[in-house]
Amino acid sequence: MTTPSELRLLPWSGPGDKPCYLSTDDPDGYMSRLADSIEAIQLGTASELLEEASEALDDQNSSLDEMRCLVKELTGALRDVVRIATSRGHLLAASDPRESAY
Repeated sequence: MTTPSELRLLPWSGPGDKPCYLSTDDPDGYMSRLADSIEAIQLGTASELLEEASEALDDQNSSLDEMRCLVKELTGALRDVVRIATSRGHLLAASDPRESAY
């Protein structure tokens, strides 16, 4: 049976915004590669939004509506990045031989 530490938190959520997990020992399988690809897209989007936010903060003519829209997009991107970091942290802990020695 697969333990929760062996499950990969996927970069998308399921119904009711519940987390989705992948149980596999094949990092080159279709679902693993799909998750890797989506994570790369999400990290790229977050990076672009960070640059956009920096520019908007420097622009004294940014409207309140523009800033609200940007904050909404940044919030979504940050949520994605936190999910990726959580997933990768769990994967590192599961694969670290020092963790199993304790």
